[in-house]
Amino acid sequence: MNDPFFALSIAGGRGERLRPLTDNRPKPMVEINGKPIIGYQVDWMRAQGVTDVVFLCGYMGEMIQDYFGDGTEHGITAHYSFEESPLGRGGAIKQGLSLVPKDARYVLVANGDVITNQPLAPIAELHEKTGAMGTMMLVPYPNQYGVVESDDQNVVTRFIEKGSLPFWINAGVYLFDRQIESLLPDIGDHETTTFQDLAKQGRLAAYRSEMAWTSIESAKDLSDITNQIREGRLTLAES
Repeated sequence: MNDPFFALSIAGGRGERLRPLTDNRPKPMVEINGKPIIGYQVDWMRAQGVTDVVFLCGYMGEMIQDYFGDGTEHGITAHYSFEESPLGRGGAIKQGLSLVPKDARYVLVANGDVITNQPLAPIAELHEKTGAMGTMMLVPYPNQYGVVESDDQNVVTRFIEKGSLPFWINAGVYLFDRQIESLLPDIGDHETTTFQDLAKQGRLAAYRSEMAWTSIESAKDLSDITNQIREGRLTLAES
């Protein structure tokens, strides 16, 4: 890909549920095996052809800027969008899009605490096919409990350890047309504003992914993915 391909990383989260790890750093800078969460995300973005990443910074965002600098050492060109006052995720995306060239066709957007190895090409293919303004990546709803199955005679027949429920959830990964900027709120959340409007208009597509994905929401999530990566059970940054 010769032309610049921009991605936005929503990296302003405080990560209250990860305290005390987030007492002195933003959530995306919490480390997994010595590397910050957002470092894994940038590796994935680069593997998908992203050349430029705009970091949407809030709480202690200077740490993100200190880590990535101009992006050269991480194989990207880094840009930074700082909030002077809280904008909400939708407002942060809208402000960050001002740093993306007007003639850019698509923009990849991801929550800064998301790690995945989902290839972008099939999402882009669906986005192109449907003509949607935005395409959401969906993942199976993870079940936090083990499931026990039994037969008509009340005999246990099978155990399913923390499988998936028959629902799909928002993975926090999106492919947007550049023109979505005017549809985003100046302040507020895109999921409760822009997405609701696009869904009513049939302009929001859904890509169902069964590749590796996690959103780091708790100490347990952090521990689980740390072990998966350390033990080689999870391979990231697939192209």
